[in-house]
Amino acid sequence: MSDDTLKIQLPEDRIPSHWYNIAADLPVPMPPPLHPATHEPIGPDALAPLFPMALIQQEVSTERDIEIPDQVRDIYRLWRPTPLYRARRLERFLDTPAKIYYKYEGVSPSGSHKPNTAVPQAYYNRQEGIRRITTETGAGQWGSSLAFAGAQFGIEVDVYMVRVSYEQKPYRRALMETYGARCVPSPSTETEAGRQILARDPNTSGSLGIAISEAVEMAAQREDTHYALGSVLNHVLLHQTVIGQEAMVQLEMAGDYPDVVVGCTGGGSNFAGIVLPFLGAQLRGGPAVKIKACEPAACPSLTRGTYAYDFGDTGHLTPLVKMHTLGSEFVPPGFHSGGLRYHGMAPLVSHLLDQKLIEAHAYVQGLCFQAGVDFAKVEGILPAPEATHAVRGAIEEALLCKASGEAKTILFNLCGHGHFDMQAYTDFFAGKLTDDAYDADALAASLSHLPQVA
Repeated sequence: MSDDTLKIQLPEDRIPSHWYNIAADLPVPMPPPLHPATHEPIGPDALAPLFPMALIQQEVSTERDIEIPDQVRDIYRLWRPTPLYRARRLERFLDTPAKIYYKYEGVSPSGSHKPNTAVPQAYYNRQEGIRRITTETGAGQWGSSLAFAGAQFGIEVDVYMVRVSYEQKPYRRALMETYGARCVPSPSTETEAGRQILARDPNTSGSLGIAISEAVEMAAQREDTHYALGSVLNHVLLHQTVIGQEAMVQLEMAGDYPDVVVGCTGGGSNFAGIVLPFLGAQLRGGPAVKIKACEPAACPSLTRGTYAYDFGDTGHLTPLVKMHTLGSEFVPPGFHSGGLRYHGMAPLVSHLLDQKLIEAHAYVQGLCFQAGVDFAKVEGILPAPEATHAVRGAIEEALLCKASGEAKTILFNLCGHGHFDMQAYTDFFAGKLTDDAYDADALAASLSHLPQVA
């Protein structure tokens, strides 16, 4: 491959045929989910009212390779394989000896990585005869992705969108409606969970934990309805591994391999998608890779949270999972990276941090937006606010190489574009974006209410 090649594109027939399941290679198994009342490990039947059995089986599987259905791969072909770029202009801008690559997931129908799991989730639900899916969304990437996937399989989709994002991002709402979904600001008066939150705080900005409670509550009311989650759970992270698998082949075509892999983290899905195939290779005796999770300082579950069993939602309707958490009652400030405003981190990602297989860093949004602007100026792609955290993390690594003179290879996941997030950039240029800190007293109160699990 020529040194002048900046874009590495795989042919359509190189879409992965299987998802990679790192559970097969973990040196220490993950702690199991628990029943919230008995604190005993739950079985697959406990999840059957919410998820199709095929996804439940993937959730608990320890099989390394799980076949991707042909119908799912056919839809993947609309945008996969996604391109890998060598960011030479960014390298020159930073005057770094590092080589920087980025995997670009913004070419999907919704402009992010989320359809990688939305499509198989809709497929498996349709196979089980489900006609309606409820879900939550923060920034809207997940909601619009599931809306798209629902349209492919004739499934009705109801999306509970965190209120602050609902108000900040009307074009995401419009995209969901274009694909045929119904979008409701959360908390809403449609659910008991929403009504209780509004009674306590009518002006609440909402949170992903609240929106999850509403979606789960609505799914439990009808037999033809299931719930779908866009991050956090094992099967969701599993579906995203097409990203890292493609990147491995593309880097091999370039004659390279990363020393550092970077991803932004909110619930953990895009991060897992880029890093798990590389980490799995390392666990099987392959090259060691530094893996860096980049999260918002205003919602720092990995760097400030407690590793403990907690509910995945504010209304306490979900099983208990062991994760790095800020407490299910924690409501983060209304910063613009709505997809990263979740109180907990995926149990799998949390387990990897606990096992010291990855490291975590938190960044304020001002530094991240500036990194996104710098990247757009030199590389031409405007990152989504969430993705700017990965850009910032990669730039930080490149500057460390500049200081040390080391010529490391850095790979990061540019998980989506910011075309629906222009108000955030408008606010940034107007000086209206503040680096709001979380309320330390509220965090302490939230953590004090964690379930007491022996």
